[in-house]
Amino acid sequence: MKSLFLAPLMFLCGAAALAAPPSGFEGRVETLRRDIGVPGMAIAIVENDQVTLAKGFGVKRLGASDPVDADTIFPTGSTGKAFTVAALGILVDEGKISWDDKVIDRLPGFQMYDAWVTREMTIRDLLVHRSGLGLGAGDLLFVPRTNLSRAESVRRLRYIKPATSFRSAYAYDNVLYMVAGQLIESVTGETWERFTADHVLKAAGMRNSTTDNETHFANTDRAQPHARMNGGLRGAGDQSMLNERDNLGSTASPAGGLAVSANDMARWLMIQLNNGALPGNSGRLFSEAAHDQMWTPVVLQPVAPRSGPMALTQPMFNAYALGWDVRDYRGTKIVWHGGAVFGFQTAVVLIPDKHVGFSIEINCEDGEIILGLMYELLDHYIGLPADTWPEKIRAQKTQRVQQALKAYQTAAAKPAKVGPSLALAHYVGTYSDPWYGNIEIAQSKGALTIDFKSTPRMGGTLEHWQYDSFITRFDDKTIEPAYVTFGLDADGKVERVTMKAVSPLADFSYDYQDLLFTPAPNPK
Repeated sequence: MKSLFLAPLMFLCGAAALAAPPSGFEGRVETLRRDIGVPGMAIAIVENDQVTLAKGFGVKRLGASDPVDADTIFPTGSTGKAFTVAALGILVDEGKISWDDKVIDRLPGFQMYDAWVTREMTIRDLLVHRSGLGLGAGDLLFVPRTNLSRAESVRRLRYIKPATSFRSAYAYDNVLYMVAGQLIESVTGETWERFTADHVLKAAGMRNSTTDNETHFANTDRAQPHARMNGGLRGAGDQSMLNERDNLGSTASPAGGLAVSANDMARWLMIQLNNGALPGNSGRLFSEAAHDQMWTPVVLQPVAPRSGPMALTQPMFNAYALGWDVRDYRGTKIVWHGGAVFGFQTAVVLIPDKHVGFSIEINCEDGEIILGLMYELLDHYIGLPADTWPEKIRAQKTQRVQQALKAYQTAAAKPAKVGPSLALAHYVGTYSDPWYGNIEIAQSKGALTIDFKSTPRMGGTLEHWQYDSFITRFDDKTIEPAYVTFGLDADGKVERVTMKAVSPLADFSYDYQDLLFTPAPNPK
């Protein structure tokens, strides 16, 4: 899942003929890391088929001394979409699928809300965010975790109403990459995890990287999160139910469930820059024809105007290809993707014309260090004057957070001292949304409680806000609070429950606004 902070990033890069990183770059990284408070990070840079930097900085977790090195793996979020595309590209090369095959022909039982879209959606459509679904639609099927199988999550897509017509607009989603993972299993008989591990990671020589979501967060010998990221994705197989191994909604791993080290990322960068060829002339991961498809823009993305110190980063074009963003930075074409997953952020950046690529991985939410260092590297390799991008972006982030806090405080300052309309017992019940499933409203110790039944450990109290609206106070404080509003019918009975995030900065993966709960039928 790409967070809102990372989604609009201008990840850029360029290089002269085997130019070294900027003078004093490693010292600059370490100074920024300490000043901003990033526990640990890793950077890889490749230039003209040589690794010029693969290095770790800082520590794997706060309060520990175990250092990050070039073999430390970091969950990389939505940068993993390109790996799912690579897996599909391998199947295309083998003649088992084509990019424009109808999904329903390769994944029987697949169904979207609209029957025509179901018939027409292709594998390519799964990968380019033009399905008609709204931004982040359906992410609560796996964020922050789930007890649903991947197959069941895919089945529920038929109940998510579109926000626009098919192929008419760009809106970033994760759930259709989950479909792509299920399609890979349907075609190969192997889970996305197994196929990607064997035919992409192992074949690419990426010896430390993994598709095992549990390893990312449970193994203390790996990079560990400093703080949560507001929104997540990531991976495991297709059991009918996933019991307590439910970290981060593992069903959605095809949208971003990989953990990758700096050394392995360097190999991935070289493979991409060499159109699918493996380093050292040791064969190919996928064909040049498949690679051309991966980088060919398909859908235009809106370009928001930028002003002040960020005006120089304004792209002239911005498009989405197959698992990659394609845009320009000050006239130079770049291919990139950002990723964010609870407590980790990553950017992967390629400058094809310069034959340069780099990645930056961090184990916290302070994404300004990624953007800032990214622009510094881009300016360096393209031959532009050095600038203080990290400082500028940090100031901009501080201002944005302050504005959002002010907006929240203004809205929260004077709730109407009205309601609730009913005695608390009359709100109690089980309510169902077609695509999410059930929530249960109960009463305990004189207060209402809420339990999201498809999401383990997503529950807490409801505090009255105003009228018939309440605010969730989740027991798990990493989960975004939401307004919960009960709608009453003419007889004063609850006929619907709607929600929206409380914070103006809530990650789009908390798509509460897409939920519409109605009283669940009484079991017979």
